[in-house]
Amino acid sequence: MVELEDLIKSGTHFGHKKDRWNPKMAPFLLGLKGGIHLIDPKKTLDYLKNACDFLRKVSFEGGKVLFVGCKRQAQKVVEEVARKSGSFYVNYRWLGGTLTNLVTIRKSISRMKWIDQLEENGTMEKLPKKEVSKLRRENMKLHRGLDGIKDMERLPSAIVIIDVVREEIAVSEAKRLAIPIVALVDTNGNPENIDYPIPANDDSMRSIKTILEEINAAIIEGKKEAGLSLPEESAEKAAFSSN
Repeated sequence: MVELEDLIKSGTHFGHKKDRWNPKMAPFLLGLKGGIHLIDPKKTLDYLKNACDFLRKVSFEGGKVLFVGCKRQAQKVVEEVARKSGSFYVNYRWLGGTLTNLVTIRKSISRMKWIDQLEENGTMEKLPKKEVSKLRRENMKLHRGLDGIKDMERLPSAIVIIDVVREEIAVSEAKRLAIPIVALVDTNGNPENIDYPIPANDDSMRSIKTILEEINAAIIEGKKEAGLSLPEESAEKAAFSSN
């Protein structure tokens, strides 16, 4: 379990400059230092524990979690943690309707898989070069935006968001569908829109990584307690069966 010292070392307590703050974050703040709002790390720890307890329960009950973090600092760790726990993820760009119009998103995923099949079965080699080039460009864009949700056939049980200001459309869609939201909320964000806010720096790679790894550990723990397989375990079983 992450400790207070770990949060401080990771810089989770550094907020934005005072002219960029949201007054609704006042209950989570210690004060100002050098014109920058400081987040109370004790509050961060308390709210992080609360969020982890919730996600552990979701995972134990067989629910799936969707991670969303499209800013450069979050992209790599979002994909890493999601793959490790068998969760879904969006780390390039949130496509409007990802939650509220999942049927249309599923059609785009089907097209992506169809183009993949053209590559795999050799059909692509028989097509005109101009058409091949167009299909490959299209498929590259599809994979970039949809890889992390290609197996998401129904709505997730919970969504984890990095930067509620940047990902306001994702927040709005989740709220419309009553999907519980866990989110890192920096000093410029609004915690009132979030079911499980975690007051923390959402710009630092170290801060994001520390919070997400703790969240992911809870998701994995919930799966293990329920006797559910993790991605690595499933791969090992498949390899053993093939031998």
